[in-house]
Amino acid sequence: MNAEQLHGKELSFNNINDANGALACLREFSEPTVVAVKHANPCGVGSAGTLAEAWRKAHDADPVSIFGGVIAANRPIDGETAGGIAKIFVEIVIAPDFTEEAFAVLAQKQNIRLLKLPSLGAQGPAASLDIRKVDGGILVQDADAELYDEKLLRVVTQKSPTESETKDMAFAMKVVKHVRSNAIVIAKDGMTLGVGPGQTNRIGAARIALAGEGPGGLPHDKKGAVMASDAFFPFEDCVVAAADAGIAAIIQPGGSVKDEDSIKKCDELGIAMVFSGVRHFKH
Repeated sequence: MNAEQLHGKELSFNNINDANGALACLREFSEPTVVAVKHANPCGVGSAGTLAEAWRKAHDADPVSIFGGVIAANRPIDGETAGGIAKIFVEIVIAPDFTEEAFAVLAQKQNIRLLKLPSLGAQGPAASLDIRKVDGGILVQDADAELYDEKLLRVVTQKSPTESETKDMAFAMKVVKHVRSNAIVIAKDGMTLGVGPGQTNRIGAARIALAGEGPGGLPHDKKGAVMASDAFFPFEDCVVAAADAGIAAIIQPGGSVKDEDSIKKCDELGIAMVFSGVRHFKH
């Protein structure tokens, strides 16, 4: 990570790892976007016409988990955005640049790390290989660089998603790709409403995501939102949980021997389902 540190304490191992995870997710987006990461998982992501609005969405997505997290933005931090960030404790803010006003506001916090990375303005994957250390050696594989091929998306239910739901599903898939598996993301209008990361069963991840809370500790209204899954549904339980919460559409890779059970349950409950054909399974 070739960022220039402009202010704050020395970066720790975990700081750098979390910042790298935030950058990987952020590079999926071309529009003004803010990604908040906590313990290597996105906890709030927002996209909007302005960076300040994207920040508000990312913060309000999960105002509890964002505390002590890493904030990454793909546009220079301006004064309005900095004013919002300064109201809470965060470890790192990384962006292509900071305006003079923004830097003056954030630098009042002695320990916050401010990192400048001009290449954040460019969309696309940062690495071609995924390298992990294991006992006695290393594992190397191609990086998970692709989201999915839009031409291969397949509506498998009687009901088709609306244009806005399709847009929300693309947003949600960009996020769930970077959440530890088993992973579920709930999203609506360019904002995550719940993230279920790293569970040993998919319904557990779904329940965590569907329980996502916003400002004041109140549950987000999930009616009309979409659900994205990083891998297929082995059972229909996630569909039932989604329907109970008011989810309108689901996107998942498909490929389970029990796909038909989930499809039938979606038809029964009036939910649109799309198969992407691409699993992510981040570990």
